[in-house]
Amino acid sequence: MSSDAANPDDSDVISAEIVEDWVEANNRRTAIEFLRSTTVMASILTVLFLSSTILYFMLDEEPVDYGASMVFDQERTRSFAEDLVSMGHPEWQGRMSGSAEEQATAEYIANLFEELGYQSTLHTYEVPMHSINSEPSLRVCAPGTVGSFGAAPCSPADLGQQITTFNHRSDYVIQGFSGESSIMFGEDIEVVHLGNGSDSGLWASAAGKIGYVESSGTKTGNTFVMTSAIENDLSAIIRVNKDSNCGNIEGSDCVPIFKGTNFEAIAEANGGGAPSQLAFIAMSKDAGEILESVVINGSGRIEMIIDVTNDQELTVRVPCGTYYGATEELLIVGGHHDTVYHGQGAVDNGAGTASVLEMASMFSEHIAEHGAPELTIKFCTWGGEEEGLWGSRAYVADMNQDLSDNLRLYINLDMNHVDKDATRGNSVTLFTNHPTDYSHIKSLAEEYRNNNPAMADKYTINVGLYDGELGESDGMPCNSDHCPFVYELDEKRGRAAVCYGSGSWEYHTYLDEMDRFNEESLGISITIYSNYMKFLAW
Repeated sequence: MSSDAANPDDSDVISAEIVEDWVEANNRRTAIEFLRSTTVMASILTVLFLSSTILYFMLDEEPVDYGASMVFDQERTRSFAEDLVSMGHPEWQGRMSGSAEEQATAEYIANLFEELGYQSTLHTYEVPMHSINSEPSLRVCAPGTVGSFGAAPCSPADLGQQITTFNHRSDYVIQGFSGESSIMFGEDIEVVHLGNGSDSGLWASAAGKIGYVESSGTKTGNTFVMTSAIENDLSAIIRVNKDSNCGNIEGSDCVPIFKGTNFEAIAEANGGGAPSQLAFIAMSKDAGEILESVVINGSGRIEMIIDVTNDQELTVRVPCGTYYGATEELLIVGGHHDTVYHGQGAVDNGAGTASVLEMASMFSEHIAEHGAPELTIKFCTWGGEEEGLWGSRAYVADMNQDLSDNLRLYINLDMNHVDKDATRGNSVTLFTNHPTDYSHIKSLAEEYRNNNPAMADKYTINVGLYDGELGESDGMPCNSDHCPFVYELDEKRGRAAVCYGSGSWEYHTYLDEMDRFNEESLGISITIYSNYMKFLAW
């Protein structure tokens, strides 16, 4: 959860709702607060001011003139998001990586770049990926007492049975790199309550059975859950949500969330590759409590049919649009176009992808009016983010020498969005990993506040510097596609700028829909970062 800074002009206090937990899964979003003390920040700025190599930040210099502001078109931005949502799966609505929906989305983006006058390319990469092949089924059965003599419990002849069918997407969702299962009532397989997953003895007792884990405590990340299930030879895993989004978005329930699983970790635990027969789902609180009552605490049975293929590589796509400048020095703007499989992804990451497309449109217009830039500018969107940053990681590996030699700045837009309900939070946080970029972004944020007083009154705009080592508290969080550009270049640490917004409680659920979309809020990061790009490129 984000806690907004009390003073919108206090850019040394940073808050943002960030949407991944790199430790447990490369791409599971979690809320993280960024706090930077004024003492530390003042020290950084003092060093910056004294640097003889950054002349325009000397104390006696005049403020930088960034020129006329780039113009953001919020209606056009919303139309981009609506186009993206329309390309979702016909039943599940998502644009899952490696799917026909992700391919159509990437081709739409590549065509748009070409229409805008960029040199358009569509890169493809083969990466580990799971695919959901058909509608899953999850049911529980309380055996009857009035069936014919000798009738098997929960069989067709058990006339008094009571079957509860859970709704896919709203009651349960398949998790990242789940395997398949075909567990039927007749098997009477036991479901073992594993508490919060921290008791190794309980895991050992669940061999050959279904493990049931509550989302509470400290050891409930998907990677820990799945590696523990592999090591203890479980047949399937159910993770119930009892502590996230409860009572916020659907009555008093805690809606099930898709979370990724670190492929490298589970492949290592499994001796190479994901286990193809270990199904893994998450359930809502209400649905989980029904299952507990009927099966764990009663004499009921479970049926769990999950049709997933996870022992394969699939194609993820990276469309890019490039306008070559006078030099090879490079500015890149990106955001991931894939979504979780079971939701529209209007905010995660329709918001960020629409922002990339809007910035590409703005610069197309600017080039037509002002001529070619000095620096080369590139716009890309990434497949494979939700399952492990696959698209951006593959692209950085593919282009590593060029990026090491020429990358000036990568800008990442992923959920750079504030929910339209202000009671959920109103903050936008822009942050970077280099003092020079930080000082410019801070100045441009102040200029934005001055030029847009109504927006400044409505939204808290924070700016932060995270220039530490990977994994340190003062380093860039590796929770989205900026991470490879910062930490995976062969010859240097890359420079990046990021934006996160607040209030998006529905992310990674089936309720991340266009009725939550707030195009106005995207104008903050789009305008500030576009003006910085213009300043650097021209």
